[in-house]
Amino acid sequence: MKTQFLGKTLSGPFTIPSGIVTCSTSIIQRVLDSMPEVGVVTTKSIGPEPRLGYREPILAQYRPGCFVNAVGLTNPGAARSAEMLAALEVPEDRFLLISIFGGSVAEYVDVARQLAPFGDGLELNLSCPHAKGYGMAMGQDPELVREIVSAVREAVTIPVIPKLTPNVPNIDEIARAAEQGGADAICAINTMGPERFTAFDHDVLSNGKGGMSGKEVLPTALHCVRSISQAVNCPIIACGGISSAANVRDFQQAGATIIGVGSALVGMTTEEIARYFQVLERDITAGTDQAEALVHYDIDMSFRPVTLVENERVTDDIAILTFDRKVNVQAGEFIFLWIPGLGEKPFSALVDDPFRLVVIRLGQFTAELMDLQPGTEAYVRGPHGIPVQPPADSRIMAVAGGTGLAAVYQIARDFGNAEIFMGARTSERLYFSEQCAAVARLHIATDDGSQGHHGLVTELLEQRLQELNNTELEQLVFYNCGPEPMVHAAEAVQRKYCKPTQIFNAIDYLTKCGVGICGACGAPDGRRLCVDGPFLQALTDSRV
Repeated sequence: MKTQFLGKTLSGPFTIPSGIVTCSTSIIQRVLDSMPEVGVVTTKSIGPEPRLGYREPILAQYRPGCFVNAVGLTNPGAARSAEMLAALEVPEDRFLLISIFGGSVAEYVDVARQLAPFGDGLELNLSCPHAKGYGMAMGQDPELVREIVSAVREAVTIPVIPKLTPNVPNIDEIARAAEQGGADAICAINTMGPERFTAFDHDVLSNGKGGMSGKEVLPTALHCVRSISQAVNCPIIACGGISSAANVRDFQQAGATIIGVGSALVGMTTEEIARYFQVLERDITAGTDQAEALVHYDIDMSFRPVTLVENERVTDDIAILTFDRKVNVQAGEFIFLWIPGLGEKPFSALVDDPFRLVVIRLGQFTAELMDLQPGTEAYVRGPHGIPVQPPADSRIMAVAGGTGLAAVYQIARDFGNAEIFMGARTSERLYFSEQCAAVARLHIATDDGSQGHHGLVTELLEQRLQELNNTELEQLVFYNCGPEPMVHAAEAVQRKYCKPTQIFNAIDYLTKCGVGICGACGAPDGRRLCVDGPFLQALTDSRV
């Protein structure tokens, strides 16, 4: 569906708004390669310096299809972003829109100059409602909007597209100021608010307040686009609660050229997003309205209370926490544990009944978990991810290091005919070995030789594979989980004897939202661990 936009003929009329899904270059490249309907690919907002953003939780759903978020403008900074964007291969019929922000006019100009060589246009984030000193604070002042747009317009040669906030009484006036400053197009709207969302009498978002998105903001977005269209004479990128072909038609009639779909993608795998845009484009050309049926309005992000009954210390930095009830989690899925005021993190459930998890001290959150006292109430959401489904006649080989055992023990327990390869630096760091031996053939390797094989667990794995004949090797399914170097080493060994389609890897990539929106868990090939995994099938080429 060819679309004309700012001098380019694009392959499709859609975009995914800034800060949603396409938040890393690996995900961006995958979208460029596999979703031609997304003619404009928008990056996450990039600022002058790296920002860690807010602690999790960063996203909450307050009713189906309606969300609040406060990510905190997380980004690696302009210099590092320029290096990563330079590696992208952007087809001629796509438009790479780089979103930027700053705390002053000078910062906007500086970031624009650094990133302009790598994009087709710059989106100016003048509308983030939850990052103090940025975004909306600037986008509510027409004179400042004009000044920022004008300064960036003079500094670069590619199109400049300010993104406007709906949190003003005069968005038409803001739009006119942007056009007077030299805006080539306008994007509207960013999230509304900010607002609070609570559960069990606690703020869910670590920031307290967050921007509202999804179906509830759609009427406001449509009103804003109509007002902007009547006020200015430039193209409009529309976003805000759009999920159906009927929504798209409404926004096109209101004056939009490019249509942004964001919150509707919550919970979709990468393949499901590609399918959704295919159906949405077909709806537009055929006059049908089938795409919205693919939206996951049944996503459950609610919390359930659990109470800690035992904190078993394995070593000074490893503990097993046992809670008072069962959690509904299948082998391969994961959950989030939330401690109000401290944050939340994802965990594989070591055991589902009673709920147990393994904690290794890595940062503030896990350090606090190490010292939790029995009787402490916490909260669980999930499960998230895709349960594993090994073929009925397969033989399972699970390779685990660190907390990776928690992700594979239930696989061996529930499916049987399994072998577990457990690696650790010393015997003191081994845990749950008796339970593993009860459900699978257990192989142990320690770096110092204090228990089992003296050496790496991958050496032990290769010794075992050498004992098998071709028929036995063809029956194997591998599940690898642990630190990235160990998982890559295990896969390299397995590829010597088996096909990549037999290998599934779960690497501890940073996972924040759990529903595929924030893009933090993007793998190098652009799949997202939280919705495409956590166990991702190995690539069919030779990369590991």
